[in-house]
Amino acid sequence: MNALLAIGMFLVILTAGIDLSVGSVLALAMMGLAMADVAGVPWPVAILLGPAIGLVCGIVNGLGLTLLRLPHPFIMTLGTLNVARGLTNLISDGRPISGLSYPVRFLGAEQIPIPRLGPFGAIPVSALVLLIVYGGLAWFLNKTSIGRHIYAVGGNPHAARVSGISVDGILVLVYAFSGFFAGLAALLLAGRTDSGFPNAGIGAELDAIAAVIIGGASFFGGRGTVLGVFAGVLIMGLLRNGLNLMNVSVFWQQLLIGLIIILAVYIDVLRRRAAVRS
Repeated sequence: MNALLAIGMFLVILTAGIDLSVGSVLALAMMGLAMADVAGVPWPVAILLGPAIGLVCGIVNGLGLTLLRLPHPFIMTLGTLNVARGLTNLISDGRPISGLSYPVRFLGAEQIPIPRLGPFGAIPVSALVLLIVYGGLAWFLNKTSIGRHIYAVGGNPHAARVSGISVDGILVLVYAFSGFFAGLAALLLAGRTDSGFPNAGIGAELDAIAAVIIGGASFFGGRGTVLGVFAGVLIMGLLRNGLNLMNVSVFWQQLLIGLIIILAVYIDVLRRRAAVRS
């Protein structure tokens, strides 16, 4: 879940933006697809519903930011955070849903057996989805003109606009990506837990931001790699698992992750200052 949220957040941060709504969008998409599946909607529609809800929320974020000319993405995405969470509780009445169909659970819960791997002879389908997403985005950012435009908008939006790049179009695109990946994360999480629950994704945006910043992306935009984000996700996962194994309280974990975010951003600030001086 965090890996998909982080890769969407990475695209937004590349443009010097931020998306605080991904956790709530995940919950809305998760409840939407779970309710549709339990109600008897055909499984292909139920599977597509989660990513589609996330995509719509992302487009709303992008259009709201560009059309309303809000001073910072923080404002638009903070509003969407509350709207999506409120809609999640309204449609579900605050109650979880369980008992999803097998096709909906397949991506999140199933494994593909590989006999040659010996005792570890299976790969989760969700891991394959993750590798496809990360590999596809790495190619997209490095090999396509739109990918280079995303870096350009983050590096200097005024220069990008003067050079003929549609800055507003790029911003709508990256927020649409962020919402779509939140919806895809909702599908995997629903499959893994065989349920939909309205409090899913609370605080997930903070873990996603932390993974992106730890992975070397700059909060000022224009710098970062997909591989770095993947490393940041692994570090966050190992950190949380290690703290859980050490029976460290979740409250101390929150404190530690907050300090890590501050430290990572401060290192980025020092790096930018050094670059300016040189």
